[in-house]
Amino acid sequence: MSGQFPNEQQEFYNTGYGWENPQQQYEIGDPFAAGTDQGFATFDYSQTPGYDNPQQGYPGAYSVPPRQQQLPPPPQQPGYGGSIATPAACPAYGEGGGFDDEPPLLEELGINFDHIYQKTVAVLNPLKQTRADIINDTDLAGPLVFCLAFGASLLLHGKVHFGYIYGIGALGCLSMYALLNLMSTAAVSIYCVMSVLGYCLLPMAILSLVSIALSLQGALGTFLVGVAVFWCSITASKLFVTALQMDHQLLLVAYPCALLYGVFALLSIF
Repeated sequence: MSGQFPNEQQEFYNTGYGWENPQQQYEIGDPFAAGTDQGFATFDYSQTPGYDNPQQGYPGAYSVPPRQQQLPPPPQQPGYGGSIATPAACPAYGEGGGFDDEPPLLEELGINFDHIYQKTVAVLNPLKQTRADIINDTDLAGPLVFCLAFGASLLLHGKVHFGYIYGIGALGCLSMYALLNLMSTAAVSIYCVMSVLGYCLLPMAILSLVSIALSLQGALGTFLVGVAVFWCSITASKLFVTALQMDHQLLLVAYPCALLYGVFALLSIF
Protein backbone atom coordinates (compact mmCIF):
# COMPACT_ATOMS: atom_id res chain seq x y z
CA MET A 1 0.00 0.00 0.00
CA SER A 2 2.79 2.32 0.83
CA GLY A 3 4.46 1.42 -2.40
CA GLN A 4 1.50 2.44 -4.46
CA PHE A 5 1.00 5.93 -2.90
CA PRO A 6 3.89 7.59 -4.82
CA ASN A 7 2.53 6.28 -8.08
CA GLU A 8 -0.99 7.58 -7.40
CA GLN A 9 0.38 10.96 -6.33
CA GLN A 10 2.45 11.09 -9.48
CA GLU A 11 -0.63 10.33 -11.59
CA PHE A 12 -2.50 13.17 -9.85
CA TYR A 13 0.16 15.66 -10.77
CA ASN A 14 0.28 14.32 -14.29
CA THR A 15 -3.38 15.22 -14.86
CA GLY A 16 -2.50 18.88 -15.08
CA TYR A 17 -5.12 20.03 -12.55
CA GLY A 18 -4.54 23.50 -11.17
CA TRP A 19 -6.01 26.90 -10.67
CA GLU A 20 -4.64 27.98 -13.98
CA ASN A 21 -6.70 25.38 -15.91
CA PRO A 22 -10.14 25.20 -14.16
CA GLN A 23 -12.06 24.35 -17.36
CA GLN A 24 -10.52 20.93 -17.80
CA GLN A 25 -13.02 18.10 -18.25
CA TYR A 26 -12.88 14.88 -16.29
CA GLU A 27 -14.49 11.60 -16.96
CA ILE A 28 -17.14 10.14 -14.73
CA GLY A 29 -15.68 7.52 -12.48
CA ASP A 30 -12.28 9.15 -12.18
CA PRO A 31 -11.51 9.10 -8.46
CA PHE A 32 -9.47 12.26 -8.73
CA ALA A 33 -12.26 14.19 -10.39
CA ALA A 34 -14.69 13.79 -7.47
CA GLY A 35 -15.54 17.11 -5.89
CA THR A 36 -13.66 19.06 -8.58
CA ASP A 37 -16.70 20.45 -10.48
CA GLN A 38 -15.83 23.45 -12.60
CA GLY A 39 -18.53 25.51 -10.92
CA PHE A 40 -16.54 25.58 -7.70
CA ALA A 41 -13.64 27.19 -9.45
CA THR A 42 -15.66 30.18 -10.74
CA PHE A 43 -18.08 30.69 -7.83
CA ASP A 44 -17.69 34.22 -6.45
CA TYR A 45 -19.12 34.66 -2.96
CA SER A 46 -18.66 38.42 -3.07
CA GLN A 47 -21.24 38.73 -5.89
CA THR A 48 -23.79 36.36 -4.35
CA PRO A 49 -27.19 38.03 -3.72
CA GLY A 50 -27.81 38.46 -0.05
CA TYR A 51 -24.19 37.98 0.94
CA ASP A 52 -23.73 41.55 2.11
CA ASN A 53 -27.43 41.86 3.02
CA PRO A 54 -28.58 38.61 4.60
CA GLN A 55 -32.18 39.86 4.75
CA GLN A 56 -32.35 39.87 0.93
CA GLY A 57 -31.76 36.16 0.74
CA TYR A 58 -30.94 33.88 -2.15
CA PRO A 59 -31.94 30.31 -3.03
CA GLY A 60 -30.60 27.95 -0.47
CA ALA A 61 -29.28 30.68 1.80
CA TYR A 62 -30.34 31.49 5.32
CA SER A 63 -32.64 34.52 5.36
CA VAL A 64 -33.22 36.73 8.34
CA PRO A 65 -36.89 37.72 8.85
CA PRO A 66 -37.53 41.45 8.47
CA ARG A 67 -37.85 43.55 11.55
CA GLN A 68 -41.37 43.66 12.85
CA GLN A 69 -43.06 46.95 12.06
CA GLN A 70 -43.94 49.03 15.07
CA LEU A 71 -47.69 49.76 14.98
CA PRO A 72 -49.00 53.00 16.48
CA PRO A 73 -50.89 52.64 19.76
CA PRO A 74 -54.69 52.36 19.43
CA PRO A 75 -56.67 55.59 19.98
CA GLN A 76 -58.18 56.16 23.36
CA GLN A 77 -61.89 55.39 23.46
CA PRO A 78 -64.14 58.01 25.14
CA GLY A 79 -65.82 56.83 28.26
CA TYR A 80 -64.45 55.65 31.56
CA GLY A 81 -61.20 57.49 32.16
CA GLY A 82 -60.29 56.41 35.69
CA SER A 83 -58.42 53.47 37.07
CA ILE A 84 -59.14 50.76 39.59
CA ALA A 85 -57.61 52.73 42.44
CA THR A 86 -58.93 56.19 41.47
CA PRO A 87 -62.19 55.84 39.49
CA ALA A 88 -63.44 58.81 37.48
CA ALA A 89 -66.31 60.82 38.88
CA CYS A 90 -69.73 59.94 37.50
CA PRO A 91 -71.86 62.76 36.04
CA ALA A 92 -74.52 64.14 38.31
CA TYR A 93 -78.06 62.88 37.93
CA GLY A 94 -80.07 65.04 35.58
CA GLU A 95 -77.09 66.23 33.51
CA GLY A 96 -76.80 65.38 29.85
CA GLY A 97 -80.47 64.87 28.98
CA GLY A 98 -81.74 63.15 32.10
CA PHE A 99 -85.32 62.73 33.24
CA ASP A 100 -85.40 66.22 34.75
CA ASP A 101 -85.16 67.78 31.28
CA GLU A 102 -88.12 65.83 29.89
CA PRO A 103 -91.61 67.36 29.85
CA PRO A 104 -94.31 65.87 32.10
CA LEU A 105 -96.18 62.84 30.84
CA LEU A 106 -99.56 64.63 30.74
CA GLU A 107 -98.03 67.38 28.62
CA GLU A 108 -96.63 64.82 26.17
CA LEU A 109 -100.10 63.27 25.92
CA GLY A 110 -101.61 66.71 25.24
CA ILE A 111 -103.56 66.90 28.50
CA ASN A 112 -103.48 70.36 30.06
CA PHE A 113 -105.71 70.66 33.10
CA ASP A 114 -105.54 74.44 33.08
CA HIS A 115 -106.89 74.60 29.52
CA ILE A 116 -109.53 72.00 30.35
CA TYR A 117 -110.70 74.10 33.28
CA GLN A 118 -110.80 77.34 31.27
CA LYS A 119 -112.71 75.73 28.39
CA THR A 120 -115.20 74.21 30.80
CA VAL A 121 -115.76 77.61 32.43
CA ALA A 122 -116.15 79.17 28.98
CA VAL A 123 -118.89 76.64 28.15
CA LEU A 124 -120.70 77.13 31.45
CA ASN A 125 -120.48 80.91 31.13
CA PRO A 126 -121.07 81.98 27.51
CA LEU A 127 -120.53 85.65 28.40
CA LYS A 128 -116.97 85.04 29.56
CA GLN A 129 -114.21 85.91 27.08
CA THR A 130 -111.65 83.20 26.33
CA ARG A 131 -108.26 83.55 24.67
CA ALA A 132 -107.91 82.20 21.14
CA ASP A 133 -104.80 80.15 21.94
CA ILE A 134 -106.73 78.16 24.56
CA ILE A 135 -109.55 77.46 22.10
CA ASN A 136 -107.11 76.38 19.40
CA ASP A 137 -105.61 73.84 21.78
CA THR A 138 -106.49 70.45 20.33
CA ASP A 139 -107.49 68.87 23.62
CA LEU A 140 -109.64 65.76 23.27
CA ALA A 141 -109.54 64.57 26.88
CA GLY A 142 -112.37 66.89 27.99
CA PRO A 143 -114.67 66.08 25.03
CA LEU A 144 -114.18 62.36 25.63
CA VAL A 145 -115.13 62.75 29.29
CA PHE A 146 -118.25 64.75 28.44
CA CYS A 147 -119.34 62.25 25.79
CA LEU A 148 -118.96 59.43 28.30
CA ALA A 149 -120.90 61.47 30.88
CA PHE A 150 -123.71 62.05 28.37
CA GLY A 151 -123.83 58.36 27.50
CA ALA A 152 -123.73 57.32 31.18
CA SER A 153 -126.63 59.67 32.01
CA LEU A 154 -128.65 58.11 29.19
CA LEU A 155 -127.70 54.71 30.50
CA LEU A 156 -129.45 55.56 33.76
CA HIS A 157 -132.66 55.77 31.72
CA GLY A 158 -132.01 52.34 30.27
CA LYS A 159 -130.88 53.82 26.94
CA VAL A 160 -127.66 52.39 25.51
CA HIS A 161 -126.88 55.07 22.94
CA PHE A 162 -123.09 55.17 22.94
CA GLY A 163 -122.96 54.19 19.28
CA TYR A 164 -125.43 56.93 18.36
CA ILE A 165 -123.44 59.50 20.31
CA TYR A 166 -120.15 58.70 18.63
CA GLY A 167 -121.71 58.28 15.20
CA ILE A 168 -123.67 61.54 15.28
CA GLY A 169 -120.70 63.32 16.82
CA ALA A 170 -118.30 62.15 14.11
CA LEU A 171 -120.72 63.12 11.33
CA GLY A 172 -121.32 66.51 12.94
CA CYS A 173 -117.59 67.19 13.30
CA LEU A 174 -116.92 66.43 9.64
CA SER A 175 -119.84 68.61 8.53
CA MET A 176 -118.77 71.55 10.70
CA TYR A 177 -115.17 71.16 9.55
CA ALA A 178 -116.21 71.42 5.90
CA LEU A 179 -118.55 74.35 6.62
CA LEU A 180 -115.97 76.32 8.61
CA ASN A 181 -113.37 75.84 5.88
CA LEU A 182 -115.78 77.49 3.46
CA MET A 183 -116.69 80.35 5.78
CA SER A 184 -113.30 81.16 7.33
CA THR A 185 -110.14 82.51 5.77
CA ALA A 186 -107.98 81.11 8.56
CA ALA A 187 -106.77 77.53 8.70
CA VAL A 188 -109.16 75.16 10.44
CA SER A 189 -108.05 72.02 12.23
CA ILE A 190 -110.33 69.01 12.50
CA TYR A 191 -109.09 68.44 16.05
CA CYS A 192 -110.04 71.98 17.03
CA VAL A 193 -113.57 71.37 15.69
CA MET A 194 -113.84 68.11 17.61
CA SER A 195 -112.58 69.76 20.79
CA VAL A 196 -115.02 72.68 20.66
CA LEU A 197 -118.06 70.55 19.79
CA GLY A 198 -117.14 68.05 22.49
CA TYR A 199 -116.79 70.66 25.23
CA CYS A 200 -120.07 72.27 24.26
CA LEU A 201 -121.82 68.93 24.83
CA LEU A 202 -121.64 69.60 28.60
CA PRO A 203 -125.06 71.37 28.82
CA MET A 204 -126.63 68.41 27.02
CA ALA A 205 -125.13 66.03 29.60
CA ILE A 206 -126.62 68.22 32.36
CA LEU A 207 -130.02 68.09 30.62
CA SER A 208 -129.83 64.32 30.47
CA LEU A 209 -129.19 64.20 34.22
CA VAL A 210 -132.15 66.53 34.86
CA SER A 211 -134.38 64.22 32.82
CA ILE A 212 -133.91 61.50 35.45
CA ALA A 213 -136.13 63.43 37.89
CA LEU A 214 -138.15 65.46 35.39
CA SER A 215 -139.85 64.35 32.21
CA LEU A 216 -138.81 66.27 29.13
CA GLN A 217 -141.98 65.57 27.16
CA GLY A 218 -144.07 68.26 28.89
CA ALA A 219 -144.04 72.02 28.47
CA LEU A 220 -141.33 72.51 31.07
CA GLY A 221 -139.26 69.78 29.53
CA THR A 222 -139.60 71.33 26.08
CA PHE A 223 -138.50 74.66 27.47
CA LEU A 224 -135.47 73.08 29.13
CA VAL A 225 -134.55 71.31 25.92
CA GLY A 226 -134.73 74.60 24.01
CA VAL A 227 -132.54 76.31 26.59
CA ALA A 228 -129.97 73.51 26.45
CA VAL A 229 -129.81 73.53 22.64
CA PHE A 230 -129.51 77.33 22.56
CA TRP A 231 -126.83 77.20 25.24
CA CYS A 232 -124.74 74.61 23.37
CA SER A 233 -125.05 76.24 19.96
CA ILE A 234 -124.30 79.80 21.13
CA THR A 235 -121.29 78.68 23.14
CA ALA A 236 -119.88 76.61 20.25
CA SER A 237 -120.38 79.40 17.73
CA LYS A 238 -118.74 81.94 20.07
CA LEU A 239 -115.70 79.71 20.49
CA PHE A 240 -115.44 79.13 16.73
CA VAL A 241 -115.72 82.85 15.98
CA THR A 242 -113.06 83.68 18.57
CA ALA A 243 -110.63 80.98 17.42
CA LEU A 244 -111.02 81.58 13.67
CA GLN A 245 -111.52 85.38 13.83
CA MET A 246 -114.86 85.22 12.02
CA ASP A 247 -116.30 88.66 12.78
CA HIS A 248 -120.07 89.20 12.44
CA GLN A 249 -120.71 85.51 11.68
CA LEU A 250 -121.88 84.34 15.09
CA LEU A 251 -125.46 83.55 14.04
CA LEU A 252 -124.36 81.88 10.80
CA VAL A 253 -122.17 79.46 12.75
CA ALA A 254 -124.77 78.99 15.51
CA TYR A 255 -127.43 77.64 13.13
CA PRO A 256 -125.65 74.39 12.07
CA CYS A 257 -124.49 73.94 15.66
CA ALA A 258 -128.12 74.13 16.82
CA LEU A 259 -129.08 71.43 14.31
CA LEU A 260 -126.37 69.14 15.63
CA TYR A 261 -127.21 69.59 19.30
CA GLY A 262 -130.92 69.27 18.52
CA VAL A 263 -130.26 65.68 17.45
CA PHE A 264 -128.52 65.01 20.77
CA ALA A 265 -131.52 66.52 22.56
CA LEU A 266 -133.83 64.05 20.79
CA LEU A 267 -131.75 61.23 22.28
CA SER A 268 -132.48 62.65 25.73
CA ILE A 269 -136.22 63.08 25.13
CA PHE A 270 -137.07 59.77 23.48
